[in-house]
Amino acid sequence: MAKVTSSFSMFMEEAGETGKAYMNMVMQQAQLSALDKKTHELAYISVLSAIKMNSGMDFHVKSAKELGASRDEIKSAVLVGLPVVGITLTDALEAALKAYDEE
Repeated sequence: MAKVTSSFSMFMEEAGETGKAYMNMVMQQAQLSALDKKTHELAYISVLSAIKMNSGMDFHVKSAKELGASRDEIKSAVLVGLPVVGITLTDALEAALKAYDEE
């Protein structure tokens, strides 16, 4: 799998049928979403930020960028949870903007 973290790759390799079932669920959930693909990715980035899961940030930011998301949209997606989650989002902001700025 291209562009995924080594830990996710290991999960997919080692989890066998569980990994396949997980990916099927992820793909089906994305296909059934009423959100367009870019908005779906921006929402996903918001959730990753809120739960402090920066390991998937690079993949999803680059995906959102490929779908036309601007740097400001990425920034806003990270910061949307600021009133609820608080200043802990600064780590996610750094990870997201570094990923966006990479070529």
